[in-house]
Amino acid sequence: MGTSTRITGRGRLALRAAKAASWASLKAGRGKGSMIGGLVALKIDPRLMEQLGQGRRTVLVTGTNGKSTTTRMTAAALETMDSVATQADGANMDAGIVAALVANQDAPLAAIEVDELHTPHVADALDPEAIVLLNLSRDQLDRVGEINMIERKLRAGLERHPDAVVVANCDDVLVTSVAYDHPNVVWVAAGAGWAGDSVSCPRTGEPILWEDGHWRSTGSEFARPEPDWWVDDENLYGPDGLVLPMTLTLPGRANRGNAAQAVAAAVALGADPAAAVAAAGVVEEVAGRYKTVQVGPHSVHMLLAKNPAGWQEALSMIDPTVDGLVIAVNGQVPDGEDLSWLWDVRFEHFEGVQVVASGERGTDLAVRLTYAGVEHTLVADPVRAIASCPPGRVEVLANYTAFRDLNTALAKGAAHV
Repeated sequence: MGTSTRITGRGRLALRAAKAASWASLKAGRGKGSMIGGLVALKIDPRLMEQLGQGRRTVLVTGTNGKSTTTRMTAAALETMDSVATQADGANMDAGIVAALVANQDAPLAAIEVDELHTPHVADALDPEAIVLLNLSRDQLDRVGEINMIERKLRAGLERHPDAVVVANCDDVLVTSVAYDHPNVVWVAAGAGWAGDSVSCPRTGEPILWEDGHWRSTGSEFARPEPDWWVDDENLYGPDGLVLPMTLTLPGRANRGNAAQAVAAAVALGADPAAAVAAAGVVEEVAGRYKTVQVGPHSVHMLLAKNPAGWQEALSMIDPTVDGLVIAVNGQVPDGEDLSWLWDVRFEHFEGVQVVASGERGTDLAVRLTYAGVEHTLVADPVRAIASCPPGRVEVLANYTAFRDLNTALAKGAAHV
C-alpha cells in the first residue's frame, strides 16, 4: 500500500499546495523549492509528517557533528535492501524532513537527518525503528543553548520509544547518558575526538576520568559501555566475531566512526553487513562537503565545520603539503553570531602552510590566528582568498554560511575569475 493512501483529505490539499509552491520557487529562480514546499504543507496540515511516516521503516540520525554524512551513509546502506527517502541537502528541521518524505512518498525505508532540538517531536511523528546518536558537544549557544539541556531533552524523548533500536556512540559521555537507560541499545565505539564538553557526569556532576580510551564517572557506576561495533584503521568489527575490511572514500577518523554507526543502523533493520559496508564506502560527497573543484589554477578541496568539535576534526583532515589553506568564517544567524568558540579551537599546527583568513568575520579569525602564532594574510572574499594562494592544491575550511555562499559563487562562475 503506497503512502498516498494514508494521507487525509487535508493532507492531500497540503501536498498539492506544496507542489505549487515548489514549482513557483523553481520558476522564480529561488532554488529547488523543496523547503518552501515543506513549510507551506505544514502550515496547511501540521500532522502531515506523521501521515508521511506511516508504514515506513525509518532511521533517524542526530548529533552535533556528522549528521549529514552519517545520514548519507545510512541511506546508501539501506539502499542495498530497498528504496529510501532521505534528504540530499542536509535540511534537518520539520520542513526539510517533510520535503524529503514527499519527494519519495512510496519508499518503504527512510534515513532522516534531524536537528538535535527537533529529534524528540520528529521521533514522535515518525515512530522510527532505529535512532542513531552520534555525539553531543557545544554548538551555537545563541540558538541551541547549553549542551546538558539537549542531553536531558533527548533522554526524555527516547523514553517514549522503548521499541526503537538506539545506535549510540559509547565513546561520547553525553550520548551514553542519553541512551544509558534505554532497553534496546547497540553500542558503537565511534570515537570522541573532542572531550571538552564531557568533563563531568551529566547525571551526577561528578568528574569524568579518562584512561586509555575508556571513561567512567568517579562518583557512580556510570561508565563507558562495552561496544558491539568498533573500528580501527583497516576494519569494522561487529557482533559474533564479525570482521569486515572497511575502506572509505571520505577522509578522517571521524568518518570511520560515522560509517560504523550507519552500518550498525542498517544491520539493525536487516541489511547484510558486508553489503552495507561496501555501500557506505563509496559515498564521496555530501551536499558539497569534501568535493574538489577547479578554480582557475587551483584545485580546491572543500571542508565544512560548524562548532569547536567539528573544527578540530576538520583541521586534522588538512593535508600539510597543500599549496594554500583558506579558512573562511561568517557570523550570521545560522552560524551563531557569537564567535568566542574560535578560542577553543587549536589552530597552532600550520607551520609551512600559506594560510589566508577570510569571510565576513575574517578579522576575528585573523586575531585568533595571530595569537596562535600562525602566519597568515587576510582576504575577506573567499573567492579572492583562493586566488591569492599559489597555483596548485588549496584546502578551504569554512563554517556554514561561508561554505554555502562560496559554493553559490563558484556555481555562478566565480571559478573563472
